[in-house]
Amino acid sequence: MRAVVQRVSSARVTIDARVTGEIDRGLLVLLGVAQGDTDADLDWLAQKIAVLRIFEDDAGKMNRSVIDLVADIANPHQATVLVVSQFTLCASTRKGTRPSFNDAAKPDVAQALYEKFLARLETALGPLPAPNSVRRVACGEFGAMMQVELVNDGPVTLVLDSRLRE
Repeated sequence: MRAVVQRVSSARVTIDARVTGEIDRGLLVLLGVAQGDTDADLDWLAQKIAVLRIFEDDAGKMNRSVIDLVADIANPHQATVLVVSQFTLCASTRKGTRPSFNDAAKPDVAQALYEKFLARLETALGPLPAPNSVRRVACGEFGAMMQVELVNDGPVTLVLDSRLRE
């Protein structure tokens, strides 16, 4: 799995003029599922994203994670991570100028892993503050043509690859 993780002050996904996911301060995660990805890949990636220390502390150092952000926000029911499926992250441009998507997982496999990833990331963020809380992980719609808007904060953008464990 590959993920582009962006620290944002806001982000949202729109499909056919309908907002399907929206966050204020938090992380936008663009997620690509490759052939051969497993539950171990999504577990590693979800945990890594939850604990990445890319938010500034009081001294201005990047020492805080999205878990810390969840604990600090005034409304603990709002989403703090927006995950968008993006098979194009698995593209190869080795040959010519047209990307090849042969390394991307087949849609049925990718969708199942994407949905598991959403649940695992939610779990990695810790227990919900109340039994009927809204999920803290917002998302787009798998396979849909989406418009993604974001205000990159910093900017801070990282690329993670579960196979390289970096």
